[in-house]
Amino acid sequence: MQFTLVIYAAPHSTEGAATALRFARALLQSGHSIYRVFFYGDGVHNGSALTAPPQDEQDLLRQWQELQEAHTLDLTICIAAAQRRGVLSISESARLEKPAGNLADGFELAGLGQLAEACVVSDRVVTFGG
Repeated sequence: MQFTLVIYAAPHSTEGAATALRFARALLQSGHSIYRVFFYGDGVHNGSALTAPPQDEQDLLRQWQELQEAHTLDLTICIAAAQRRGVLSISESARLEKPAGNLADGFELAGLGQLAEACVVSDRVVTFGG
């Protein structure tokens, strides 16, 4: 079965983002596929390269990146939500005349069209946070 995950939760504000990560791992271990992981609203903070959790807390960014590398996941950040929250790629930061980009490796910016496409293509869409 093919899934799309939509994550509204910021990395350390609730358990939503961590639960989504555990769910993604369980899906992949069970032989399912993930078409897209779409980060929306405050969930875009999951793709910020500037997060620095304390050593005794889990590093969700690193874990998403490792999962993305291992399974070639499509980690997509809503571009409009990201701009509102200061999560920018290098090209977007230049276009918007901002001093730097902070979109983490393994993540890409895209519009809501990619979410709509993922919803059509996937057998199930599961949301976290919100």
